[in-house]
Amino acid sequence: MADGEIAAERMIRALEFGAVRLVAAIVSVLPMQVVRRIGAGLGRIAYCVDRTHRRTALENLAAAFPSKRERERRALARAMFAHFGSLLLELLKFANYTPAQMRDAVELEGEERALQAYAQHRGVLFFTGHFGYWEIHAIAEPLHGAPISVLARPLDNDRLNEMLERIRTRTGNSVIYRQGAVRKVLRELAANHGVALLIDQHLHTPDAVYVDFFRRPAATTSALAALALRTGAPVIPVFALPLPRGRYRLVYEHPVDPPRADTADAVRDFTQRCTDVLEMYVRRHPTLWLWMHRRWRNQDVLTGEDVRMRDDPEDDNDA
Repeated sequence: MADGEIAAERMIRALEFGAVRLVAAIVSVLPMQVVRRIGAGLGRIAYCVDRTHRRTALENLAAAFPSKRERERRALARAMFAHFGSLLLELLKFANYTPAQMRDAVELEGEERALQAYAQHRGVLFFTGHFGYWEIHAIAEPLHGAPISVLARPLDNDRLNEMLERIRTRTGNSVIYRQGAVRKVLRELAANHGVALLIDQHLHTPDAVYVDFFRRPAATTSALAALALRTGAPVIPVFALPLPRGRYRLVYEHPVDPPRADTADAVRDFTQRCTDVLEMYVRRHPTLWLWMHRRWRNQDVLTGEDVRMRDDPEDDNDA
């Protein structure tokens, strides 16, 4: 890369960071309800101007909901853009809350399932997708339970990544990045700690398994299933839903029952069971999932090779 290109890239990243800092300062003095409305408005503007992601979202929605009329799918896509506009601003606002304000902003459903999982003393694997308010759920987790570790892919912009890491860790959580991730996760589980990861991004690594997601094969991380089968840690699906007046419902679903570890395709079977739970929530709340992501990039189904865990897991778990 030429010196001029490097300088231009640094300038762009500095402007990105400055813009986010400015937005964070503005939303910090506004009520959360206002922040949610402003974010939704920005998201609707993005729907109008971002043709590439709008087209991807509409294509995905057409494949997932073929019985819906085009205008219904467009309304879903517009609402999805609005949600993600709100999500970004609300995360910046929530990060400035005091712990007491965070507790007041959430209500829990099924939290006894997490307590029962910890009582097994094998650690807990929490999973979700780019759905609802997953980042806010992770931040709020230590306020009514124990700190957890989140598996994440670092942002390309180093300064924004540092800012996001401060947000993610301000209530006591830790972030696990790619290098040495498996060893770190195993240590956390052995200490009976919780680990959270996302399972809904397309993978293009040998560790991917293909499972059905909205009746189409989707390349999916095998890390969750492989870790669960290896350690016996219970697997809890979690989802964060919006409530009126800028509040949130944090849902802990029933643990996903594992297959027998010695059965054929145990990793794929377990991954499918987890994906089915995520799909159930996306079907219930389609405007809360990231339809603009290219989740289905090819339809070539992998052969039934055994999936081996490596100490270099895929880096698309952006929790």
